[in-house]
Amino acid sequence: MAQNNAWANNVLYSACSALSEPALWAARPGFFGSVGRTLNHIYEVDLFYLDALEQGGKGRAVYAREDYATLPPLEQAQAKADARFIAFAKGMNADDLHATRVTERPDGPREERLDWLVLHLVQHQVHHRGQVHCMLSAAGIDPPQLDDFYLEDGRVPSAAPFWE
Repeated sequence: MAQNNAWANNVLYSACSALSEPALWAARPGFFGSVGRTLNHIYEVDLFYLDALEQGGKGRAVYAREDYATLPPLEQAQAKADARFIAFAKGMNADDLHATRVTERPDGPREERLDWLVLHLVQHQVHHRGQVHCMLSAAGIDPPQLDDFYLEDGRVPSAAPFWE
């Protein structure tokens, strides 16, 4: 799932690069109101959950950051976060799945199962990538196919490097 996540982000950012900077930040329907703000949100929440998974100790302090104002550095930062997620996932074993991690919530720390945190991180990305997908379509950009990663039949060639 971490590798699929990285591939889907790579494909989505490639499609987003067809937008002009004004179009990237133009008001669009969605929770965060623009493609750029939605991509920043995805990245920021990744930082929060990666910190929890890696037991980095930053907690909600990861939110004390400025949003990226242009696409290229945000894309690079997201790719680094995706690489961290892949490295974390590759280091896990079956016994780790039921381990717990503490997440810092507004009303205090919460202990969560590691497998559920991983699933939530992936689901969060899928949810918001879907919003960007719709925003791209509304902006006149062909939204990319983001579900041809797992099956041998129909797997897109661009997925190959993420299967290594």
